[in-house]
This record gives sequence, C-alpha cells and structure tokens, in this order.
Amino acid sequence: MTRNKSQIKVKSRIPYLGLACLVIFFFTVGFAELISPHDPYDGDLINATLPPFWEEDGMIGHPLGTDMLGRDVLSRLIYGSRISLLISVGCITIYGTIGVILGLISGFSGGRTDMFIMRLADFWLSLPGIIVLFMIAAVTGPSAKAIILTIGIMGWPNYARIVRGECLSLKQRDFVKLARIAGCSNLRIMFSHILPNIVNTIIIMATIEIGGIIVLTAAMSFLGLGTQPPSCDWGLMLAEGRQYITYAWWLITFPGIAIVIAVLGFNLTGDWLREVLDPKQKLR
Repeated sequence: MTRNKSQIKVKSRIPYLGLACLVIFFFTVGFAELISPHDPYDGDLINATLPPFWEEDGMIGHPLGTDMLGRDVLSRLIYGSRISLLISVGCITIYGTIGVILGLISGFSGGRTDMFIMRLADFWLSLPGIIVLFMIAAVTGPSAKAIILTIGIMGWPNYARIVRGECLSLKQRDFVKLARIAGCSNLRIMFSHILPNIVNTIIIMATIEIGGIIVLTAAMSFLGLGTQPPSCDWGLMLAEGRQYITYAWWLITFPGIAIVIAVLGFNLTGDWLREVLDPKQKLR
C-alpha cells in the first residue's frame, strides 16, 4: 500500500510543463528544415525589421517578424536551437568525461591521490572563468569552439566531487569486496562495477546542467566571445537586437522566450528525474 502511494505521488509530480518545453525544443532541433519558413541566413533589406504578423505592417510569411537585415526571426530561432544543443552536449561530454574519470580515481584510490585531485579541483574552481575564456578566445578566436573548450575545461570539478562522494560510499559495498576476491583489477572494478551504479546520478546532473550551459552560452555570445555573425545563436540574436529595442522589441523578446523555454524544460525535467532515479529522494 505504501509503495503504491509512493508511485502515485511520483507520478503526480510529472513535470508536464517541463516535458512540453522539451518536446518543443527537440522538435525544432530535429525538424528544423521542415518547419522553418525561410532560410535563416537569407536577408531581404526591403522587408527589414518587419513586426510580427499580428501587428500593423506585419506579414504572415514572417510570423515573428524580421531582423535588421530582413532575415526571418522564427527561422533563426529554430536553427538556433541546434546550436544551443550542440554546444551543451559538447561541453557536458568534455567536462563530464574528465570529471567522472578523476572522481572515480580519487574516490577509489584515496590517500595522496585523492588529496591531489581534490586540491586540483579546488584550484580549478578558483580560476576566473571569464579570464580563461578571453585566453582561449585569443588563441582560437571567438567561436562555438571557444565556448565548448572553456566550459569543458572549467566544469569538471563539480562532476569529480560528486562522483568521488558516490565512489567512497560504493567501494565499501559487498559487491566491490567480492570483485576484489574474484581477482578483478582496480580498473575493472571502477568502470564495470562502480560506474554503472552512479550512471543515474550522472544523468540527473547532465539534464539539469544543460539549462545552465544554454544560459552561459547565450551570455558569452552576447558579450561577443562566442559564436559570430551570421550565426543563429540565441545570445548573438540578443546582442544584435539590443540596439533596436526601442522600435523592434521582437528582436530580443523572442530569443529571450526561446532561452526560457529550453532552460525551464531541462530544469523541471532534471528535478523530476532526481526524484525518480535517486534512491535517497525516494526514501525522503
């Protein structure tokens, strides 16, 4: 009876709003060519800064209006979702891999190895990310690559700390002791026995952090340190439209709404996954 109540409680917390936001986001990513009314890079100066279709002088062919070069805002938003997802996945792949490997080594080995990796993580967290971004941008030039490298290099300590904590707990379990008795190597124990038991934690962290990366990516592009024109990056669209805010409000409003929808979807879904997949949350 208690178990049924718990299942009903978890089901009642299903983030329908978050899932709806994610459905919209991934639909635009997967079917951008089909649903985009125009090429996002084609401009038409005759139809520059057209308002949305429901306003006077608006055109139904450009539902959300056009920018200062006559490019369709809706088409650029749709293709911009791909850039946001690509950068987010690239960042998480880099720092997630580094953090998981170092966290496993730190938690499993203990002693001086553990101390060295954790002090390295403390040092890494003390580095100012904006300075590192300037340095990487100076070497590679402002681009999506610079964003991926910066966030990928700077983000691993959080993963390493959490994985280390999980590893410290799991390595005391009976299945790890039995693996030692069976003659398994330390490498096999870490990646074949311990790692599968922390996959849920990694999935939860990745889902929640994608939203933060989308915001950070937009901020970097807004500052001119990320993707460059004519990219459809949402942050770049905000930067290009801010000087027209007094008479072309749609140039910054719709990219802002797109960022909110994506971040809200990942955050709400990540919180729900934490309740469903984390045993500690279930016990609570």
